[in-house]
Amino acid sequence: MIVRKPFENLGGANHGWLNAKHHFSFASYYDPKNMGWGPLRVWNDDEIDAQSGFPPHPHSDMEIITYVRKGAITHQDSLGNRGRTEAGDVQVMSAGTGIRHAEYNMEDETTTLFQIWIEPSSRGGQPSWGAKPFPKDDRSGKFVTLASGIDGDADALPIRTNGRVAGATLKAGETTTYELGEGRYLYLVPASGKIDVNGTVLNARDGAAVKDETTLTVTALEDAEIVLVDAA
Repeated sequence: MIVRKPFENLGGANHGWLNAKHHFSFASYYDPKNMGWGPLRVWNDDEIDAQSGFPPHPHSDMEIITYVRKGAITHQDSLGNRGRTEAGDVQVMSAGTGIRHAEYNMEDETTTLFQIWIEPSSRGGQPSWGAKPFPKDDRSGKFVTLASGIDGDADALPIRTNGRVAGATLKAGETTTYELGEGRYLYLVPASGKIDVNGTVLNARDGAAVKDETTLTVTALEDAEIVLVDAA
């Protein structure tokens, strides 16, 4: 089963400095039939104006993954962490028992990113933050795991859930596959480009909710950058 969510049909809000689209219910956008996909709770498509951002605010019991598509985001939190994550790279915050953080676009251009929230496998735990570069050339033609709580994904940023975030870059005409285990929920978004997923065509920034498929065959109809969450 693959259900396409066209970008133009997503909920969202434009706050002036922030233009946000929500794949699932978030903030002022509420749809009781669209509260998440398995443990995946939030997938926001954010455009953040230069020299602006999210002031300090709290979170708890959530795995928050930020995938920067253009520009950069600067993180600061109540644990004393500070870091700048550039386009194509990833940061992870495990909110655990509670953490306050701020995310600012300190650049002179608009920053665009995906903000992904996944429910942890258990509540509590010491909060943490980390970031890592993932060169796009390293995931050319294939999916590479970016963040994971699954045994064996040693090179990925750790998250405290039975799931992973993966990314791929495909040239037009290239095809790759992804194996999906039984009972798992997968959500996939092309950050750019048009792709075909098992016969379902997705435009840039469309979403696809996938379940009860054993293998995904992804073909780029245009040069494409793809991000997915696989969780249970």
